Amino acid sequence: PFILSGAMGPVSTAASVTQAMAEALMCCAFSQLIRPGAPFVLGNFLSSMSLKSGAPTFGMPEPILSNYAIGQMARAAGLPLRSGGSLTASKIEDAQAAYESADSMHSTMLAGANFVLHAAGWMEGGLCTGFEKLVMDADRLGGYQKLGAGLDSGPEAMARDAYGEVEPAGHFLGSAHTMRNYQTAFYEPALSDSENVESWEEGGAKDMRQRAYERWTSLLSTYEAPPMDAGIKEELQAYVARRKSEIPDAWY
Repeated sequence: PFILSGAMGPVSTAASVTQAMAEALMCCAFSQLIRPGAPFVLGNFLSSMSLKSGAPTFGMPEPILSNYAIGQMARAAGLPLRSGGSLTASKIEDAQAAYESADSMHSTMLAGANFVLHAAGWMEGGLCTGFEKLVMDADRLGGYQKLGAGLDSGPEAMARDAYGEVEPAGHFLGSAHTMRNYQTAFYEPALSDSENVESWEEGGAKDMRQRAYERWTSLLSTYEAPPMDAGIKEELQAYVARRKSEIPDAWY
């Protein structure tokens, strides 16, 4: 289901969630009638909208609530869930984009979504992709992966030997436990400038958007396409050229 509350469903979140589940489960039941035992992923895409303009809004609290509700019901139904993403209505990689995308993706992760289509790069309500935002979101996804793994409470994580080694009022920087784990203990974003805090101005005083720009241009310039059979490549290029000639140009 793709429901904009107020357009394809009622303005209340509870009613829209109910409608979304009814639509999804109806499709699930129909698929099993046609092909019993067929794999099925419960799809969900609920969003609010501006009742002044009719434009969809993203990263708002109502769709975030719906993510949590749909996630619980998908688990109750025993179905894998497709939901959410790093969604925003912002047109640039600004604070609005960060807030809306973080809230949307965080709820997606905590809701237990198994399949996420719009995890990185989403801009302007899905009308375009931002390359800077793509790498910004990828950084956050690494953090969510660490968060989603949960709290490690195994013997190494409890650091019993470190407490035995470090004297009262001492520090753990040089302990054996720290030396064993310092390279993997914490998540380190690729766009972080924390390693050069004191020399930030000397490094050009670059904000995150500038660092993201440099990151994606570097990735693009060093990209090596995977090998492909020359004959297959020629066939694909011919197909693309033929389809372009068959489809008239449009403003979009």
